[in-house]
Amino acid sequence: MPIVEHGFRRLLMAGTASASLVLSLASAPMAMAQNSAPAVDEAAEEAAPAIVVTGSRIDRKGFEAPTPTTVIGETELRQGARPSIAQVLNDLPQFRATQSPASTVANTNSSSSAMDLRGLGVTRTLTLLNNRRFTGSSDLNTVPQGLVKRVEVVTGGASAAWGSGAIGGVVNIILDDDLEGLTLGAQNGISSRGDGYRYSLDATFGTKFADGRGHFMIGGEYQKDDGILDRNSRKNVGSSNLFSPTSGDHDYILVRDVNASNTSLGGLINAGSLKGQTFNTDGTLRAFQYGSQISGTTMVGGEGVATNDEYSLTNPYQRVNSYARASFEVGDATFWADGSYSRIWAKYPFYAESGTYTLSATNPYLSQAIQSQLAAAKETTVKVGRVFEDYGYRTFGYYRQNIEGAIGVDGSFADGQWRYSAYYSHGENRNMQSYDNQINGSKLTNALDAVTDANGNIVCRVTLTNANSGCSPLNILGTGTASQPAIDYVFGDVARVVYTTKLDTTGASLRGDPFSTWAGPVSVAFGAEARWEEQVTNSLDAVSAAKGFSRFNFSPLDGGFNVQEAFGEVAVPLLDQPFSKLDINGAARYSHYSTSGGIWSWKLGLTDRIFDTLLIRASRSRDIRSGSLAELFTTSTTSFTTVAENGSTYSITRYGGGNANLKPEIGSTLTLGAVFTPTFLPGFNLSVDYYDIKLKDAITSLGAQDVVSGCASGNSDLCSQIVRDGAGAPTTIYTTYINLAQYKTSGVDVEATYTLPLSKVSSGMNGTMRIRGLATYVDKVLINDGTTTVDRAGDVGDNVSFGTPHWRATGSLNYTNQDVSIDARVRYVGGGKFNHALDIANNDIAARVYVDLGGQVNIDKFTLFANVNNLFDRDPPLTTYGAIHYDTIGRYMTIGAKVRL
Repeated sequence: MPIVEHGFRRLLMAGTASASLVLSLASAPMAMAQNSAPAVDEAAEEAAPAIVVTGSRIDRKGFEAPTPTTVIGETELRQGARPSIAQVLNDLPQFRATQSPASTVANTNSSSSAMDLRGLGVTRTLTLLNNRRFTGSSDLNTVPQGLVKRVEVVTGGASAAWGSGAIGGVVNIILDDDLEGLTLGAQNGISSRGDGYRYSLDATFGTKFADGRGHFMIGGEYQKDDGILDRNSRKNVGSSNLFSPTSGDHDYILVRDVNASNTSLGGLINAGSLKGQTFNTDGTLRAFQYGSQISGTTMVGGEGVATNDEYSLTNPYQRVNSYARASFEVGDATFWADGSYSRIWAKYPFYAESGTYTLSATNPYLSQAIQSQLAAAKETTVKVGRVFEDYGYRTFGYYRQNIEGAIGVDGSFADGQWRYSAYYSHGENRNMQSYDNQINGSKLTNALDAVTDANGNIVCRVTLTNANSGCSPLNILGTGTASQPAIDYVFGDVARVVYTTKLDTTGASLRGDPFSTWAGPVSVAFGAEARWEEQVTNSLDAVSAAKGFSRFNFSPLDGGFNVQEAFGEVAVPLLDQPFSKLDINGAARYSHYSTSGGIWSWKLGLTDRIFDTLLIRASRSRDIRSGSLAELFTTSTTSFTTVAENGSTYSITRYGGGNANLKPEIGSTLTLGAVFTPTFLPGFNLSVDYYDIKLKDAITSLGAQDVVSGCASGNSDLCSQIVRDGAGAPTTIYTTYINLAQYKTSGVDVEATYTLPLSKVSSGMNGTMRIRGLATYVDKVLINDGTTTVDRAGDVGDNVSFGTPHWRATGSLNYTNQDVSIDARVRYVGGGKFNHALDIANNDIAARVYVDLGGQVNIDKFTLFANVNNLFDRDPPLTTYGAIHYDTIGRYMTIGAKVRL
């Protein structure tokens, strides 16, 4: 086990350094302060004043919302030592991990972490920070984890309560506004293979002042992740791909070592009399070593290059986050202000340039013998497929900077019978993206058109008429044959763009109990909100603006919209008896969008608590969502993938983009559930909830394979999104946002928790044992593109849009006392078909079970902790791109330390 030992050794050395840093910081003189309680105490919560719970705007003490809500507390936030809040949530079965530092590989959303509830897409999950929208919602890497108190997840439609985007549900990150004391921390992580090294430093501080009327808190963290650049270091995620075999009983098969059959490192002639010949360094030809089977532009084996080998398994990144908040009580009002700053940045290899280039049959870089052969065949051109790895990879660089500030007031009047809140916030997210070592398309054309001048020198044809063109001829025949002036002329340009997204939000609400019925107080909440969203292009390189690069041209993105909203909610108790406590709940919201006009959303709900042991709940809602800035106005996004068509497979370029003509989508959500809390087993809770969500005119961007399949089924709109070469093979697919006819999903959530103080077992035992299980069964995910309906539940291939396992589950066992905490967790991800709509020989993908272990020890003011994820190093299934549902990193170890002062 030399690699494992190396990984542990490096981790321990790094961990020692981190612990030393924490110790040295702790030894510095400073004022002592009490540390705030790290966990949410249920008993304390019962005694606390009423607060707004994310499932409803009603804040009446004891009110139970009819919409299911899952709370992620201290234990779940700690488990797995995850590097961001998003990855903590992605461990929950209700989420689909479509975006995270470990799943975004070759695309321009690199290392972002947005949430996708129900697999409906990240735009249908509304993410809030302390009950309000914020610009960092598209990337939860921006939130310092040390300040998070809990996360509330509403797993049902909530547009009437919180507005557009809450079709799949709401993620509400609640910060610890009562934080006291100083905490310093450091941690390191590394895989058992010795790669994927990550370390982070964090600090939080909170204090009261002015006799407790004021409070100030601040927190920040820095994290650096080296990423995993070599995809082939992990089984099943290198150059494996979907392939059409030349023989057998099935149309396709998932196989390893799939490479391009129409390009080579030295240049492959792929048409004419010399087809199948590749160039040596000296310009001579030899037979290209094709693989065992060829399908379209791909083959199994051979000496071709696999695009899938050219991007990293996980991308490197660095990030820094900070947040500060100050509040002050004046009478019955608390005024507050907060501000945050975050930045994440990286630069890493992002594909080598490749393509098929046409040369003149008299190109002087062709030997006289080859020119004679072409002349004898009466061929005036020669087509050469070339991969330019020898002149360096294109690199992708980015930084995303988020700055936000807000002010607000929370208070009460009429002896606390009425509570109010108001706020205003402004945020700006600055996103710079760049591609280095780009090929300028027009320069490449000029450089490939080489001729011999009157003096016998090889020059660009353009220089014969324009001596000041600056062109230097490029020799692409054989690896490493180009001159440095030619490389400098054709390569090395930088595509660069800077976008700024701005979000202004304001809102005010009033909540209270205006009167009572025979069963108790009637509670209301109402208010108004408004927001302005805008995206502008700050700068764009001139070549991209002219679409001058051979690939990856940026384009301007300028657009915006505003929305004004009014909402109201009421909770009416109908019965308050020992055998039944019945409440009905209703909410409505009117939203007026500058892009699409006015629209209503609403919710009706019912709860009935029977004999204090069984809670029955039901809700029905109409939820809405207008197109986001990205969907309406976004620039083109680019990625590579493979598609299957007519028994062949093709490597294609996929472009995504916005559509200003999108219509709003309308969702209809039904939830039915029950919560069982038996009095004969204190500490035990069981909830079971059924959900059914239907979307009309759903806004989505299809996967490349879905576009091809839909075209084959007769959808002419999808056929128009495919660009083909002269032979009819697909080369480029545009997957811009469109309104689908309908999208439906349904399933069941199950959650069980048992908390047992061990003193109840024996008076001599201390500590608490906590068992928690979460499971989601997805019954169907129906996608109707206007022509056909496909059920994607149980499709788990990485290139399948909306693919979702039928089952996901997480079970955890935690023991905690004053000195020690031990965690054991099991994560289950169901298997299924790679893509049931295709005839694939090895279509069946087995389920995966992951075991995680962790523990921490408290020694005076110090906490030392260690964690191992994927303890048994389970491999991911065979995948074409990157297994989004499964762990591709393998066994990963983390150690760290914290000191509380």
